[in-house]
Amino acid sequence: MIIHRTRILGVNFVNTSFKKFTDVIEQRIQHHQNTFIVTANPEIVIYANQHSSYNQLIKRADYITPDGIGIVKAAKILNDPMPGRISGFDLFVQFLKWGNEHHKSIYLLGSHQAVIDDLIKVIHHRWPNLAILGSHNGYFSDSRAITKQIQVKQPDMVFVALGYPKQEAFINRYRKLSNSLWIGIGGSFDVLSGHTKRAPQFWINHHVEWLYRLLKQPQRIGRMMSLPRFLIDVYKQKMTKPK
Repeated sequence: MIIHRTRILGVNFVNTSFKKFTDVIEQRIQHHQNTFIVTANPEIVIYANQHSSYNQLIKRADYITPDGIGIVKAAKILNDPMPGRISGFDLFVQFLKWGNEHHKSIYLLGSHQAVIDDLIKVIHHRWPNLAILGSHNGYFSDSRAITKQIQVKQPDMVFVALGYPKQEAFINRYRKLSNSLWIGIGGSFDVLSGHTKRAPQFWINHHVEWLYRLLKQPQRIGRMMSLPRFLIDVYKQKMTKPK
């Protein structure tokens, strides 16, 4: 299946529904196709535009999903509307659910050890048919033991929660070790483990999850300042786009 793409400030996002996208990825997992997914929000797009090495790195991904309402708004501004967000957390939960139904295996990398420990408990409880072939926290100076374990055990899915740009750099460097789904999912381990609370559904449905997170974590204000810059650049793209 060919997935339509929308180019936003030089980044090619998938433009399809969550269901259609996950159907494609699940088929790739079934056929052991090596797959690299980046889940990108406006902050990541701005970072990519400011750091050419990271920009080139994410271009090697098979798919970049709109993880943030700002990306969806940008697509609308550019007259190429998207059905909605495809967030890293939602993909994480969906692939765990699907993997449980199909007796798949996973590897978990990222966050603090306490988060990993609690996350494993949650996964064992909610998705008991999933095989967790290994895990490691996000604090390491030597990746050889981690990569060796992935190479030997060949998990169906590798979830990397190191935060950008580290998680994408790790995946890009080591993805050829196993024909797995490799996906960077930021703070998703913290949320699913219960260490960080996700916004209530009301906030998510009204596209203001970002505001809920800002109210809970005021220190994020500096990161949020990238959004006005992002929107200005999107309007510039719209004005220079050929008619």
